[in-house]
Amino acid sequence: MDKIKDEIEKLRKEIEYHNYRYYVLADPVISDEEYDKLLKKLIDLEKKYPEYYSLNSPTQKVGGGLIQGFKKVEHSIPMLSLDNTYNELEMREFDNRIKKMLKTNIVQYVCELKIDGISVAIRYENGYFKTAISRGNGIIGDDISENVKKIKSIPLRLFKNIDIEVRGEIYMPIKEFEKYNKLAEKEGLQPFANPRNAAAGTIRQLNSSIVARRNLDSFIYHIVNPEKYGLTTQWEALNFLKEIGFKVNPHSKLCQDIECVVNFWKKWTDGRKKLDYWIDGLVIKVNNFEYQKILGETTKSPRWAIAFKFPAIQKETKILDVELNVGRSGVITPVAIFEPIDLDGSIVKRASLHNFDYIKEKDIKIGDHVLVEKAGGIIPQVVNIIKEKRTGSEKDIEIPKKCPICNGEIGKLSDDETAIRCLNPHCPQKLKRHLEIFVSKSAFDISGIGEKIIDKIVDAKLVDDVADIFYLTPFELAQISGLGQKSIAKILEQINKAKHTPLNRVIIGLGIPLVGEKTAKILAKRFKSLENLSNASYEELVEIENIGPEIAKSIINYFKNEKTKEIIEKLKKAGVNLEKKEMKKSDILKGLTFVITGKLNSLSRDKAIELIELNGGKVSNSVSTKTNYLIVGENPGSKLKKAQQLGVKILSEEDFLKMIT
Repeated sequence: MDKIKDEIEKLRKEIEYHNYRYYVLADPVISDEEYDKLLKKLIDLEKKYPEYYSLNSPTQKVGGGLIQGFKKVEHSIPMLSLDNTYNELEMREFDNRIKKMLKTNIVQYVCELKIDGISVAIRYENGYFKTAISRGNGIIGDDISENVKKIKSIPLRLFKNIDIEVRGEIYMPIKEFEKYNKLAEKEGLQPFANPRNAAAGTIRQLNSSIVARRNLDSFIYHIVNPEKYGLTTQWEALNFLKEIGFKVNPHSKLCQDIECVVNFWKKWTDGRKKLDYWIDGLVIKVNNFEYQKILGETTKSPRWAIAFKFPAIQKETKILDVELNVGRSGVITPVAIFEPIDLDGSIVKRASLHNFDYIKEKDIKIGDHVLVEKAGGIIPQVVNIIKEKRTGSEKDIEIPKKCPICNGEIGKLSDDETAIRCLNPHCPQKLKRHLEIFVSKSAFDISGIGEKIIDKIVDAKLVDDVADIFYLTPFELAQISGLGQKSIAKILEQINKAKHTPLNRVIIGLGIPLVGEKTAKILAKRFKSLENLSNASYEELVEIENIGPEIAKSIINYFKNEKTKEIIEKLKKAGVNLEKKEMKKSDILKGLTFVITGKLNSLSRDKAIELIELNGGKVSNSVSTKTNYLIVGENPGSKLKKAQQLGVKILSEEDFLKMIT
């Protein structure tokens, strides 16, 4: 077992080194294939020997799980914001103030690119990642550790075994930002306005696997109490950060005077376009730490640093028309079509108006002359209208009365929702998104039909609704590029198997608005069959605990729809189970309490819980002295450590299945 432990530790160090070469230095020394083999070997060993699980393993950067909200953490010293300046004159005034306060004519400045992201503080103990904290209000932030771990350029162990707190910026690269917004537009989701919003929206996800997929990046630029490490200047601190394994921006510059600072700002005002991340200015810092202490800070910002911002480029144009786009989730997005303009090097003809509340707030009309800028330097956005140019011929932008695609009813899913969407659950534009839910593990669990196959099936008009999945033939699937005979056979086998899906998961697959997994279980238990549920009255539904008026109305409206009735009839004819079947229970696990942690492979979490309960056992969400067994999957959380401390018996997924077979 010691050999196994040593092998796991050796692999972790090797993979961390290659992460550093690839994500920090951009200078890999092995191929992607070789790296993937190392990572797979480590994943397999950690899965086989869960007792060697570590919060700081490189495997924590892949996959992920749900986070139960964010804990509040107090900053060791406040995270202050910076004062801003947008012009050369104010920058020279800043320089004069610094020299006057320090009583010297010679001051060095470090110029750093101001990354358009979100600030983070990261603590390490003995060289190992401990905690990551968001800015919050500057005094108290959120514990965002699980999400920050997914950022590949942030090390989980340093090259020196030291206690240290560093600060930096998390950002979304432009290519990832554009990739997400294209997908959002396709899905009918709200696109991010700029890279900063993208980074902030991602880092606050409660599902860390989403963070892993969005490929955030980082630059670290500050050390708390740098004197502890023998550092006397910010320039030394940046080099020290590189030495211990952090990604530090390569474009920082040490300036001997204010002329150098101004010239550097002018250089990057245009040079920023060449970067794969957005910057909105420079951060200018007094280099000497002793000088920084003398200068001190106000309650809001340090006196020894300032943000030297770039001016925004705006152009005037005229709105010619407004198009209505309907996304895969039914969200209706108004898009302004205007006279083409050359904006910061590219021809712009259209811009999202986001939603109808935005239009009302800005008082935008068709025919208006407007100012347009690239939000975050990327996405064209209408900033303001030019009211003095109105002639009276401008037209109001009306909220549509019906869905522009299917002519169905439109509205909001809840009172606090901003977006207006098509409420027809069977709108053709929403079919792809509905199919993704239908085949997912939480619904019919049809493996082999992923997003790409769904796109091809729908585009080839092989299905008109979700029920048509059960009527696909080998001949039809053979028309889909990329599907061989083995894949087709596997898909058809999975489709046939899905006919026996439990009722609660059938309800999820139907995609009833506002009905999630918990509600689906309640409905299946209460009504026993889809027929009973479809005939349920509003009064019957609101009587049920956890089902309020909005959910009840949504269920009633869903089953009143003629297309819904057609889909249910198709499912019935295909032989799909539409009833809650009482399965025979055993008492094998009677009196035993189980907790599950990590991602299971052959079972979904719901299925594992179902098997435990069917065999007489109980499932708990937390490990305690009453826990008999902890079932451990991939990437387990802190429950594993607690179980080991309490002496709880640990089971792999395979061990658990052996217990009940």
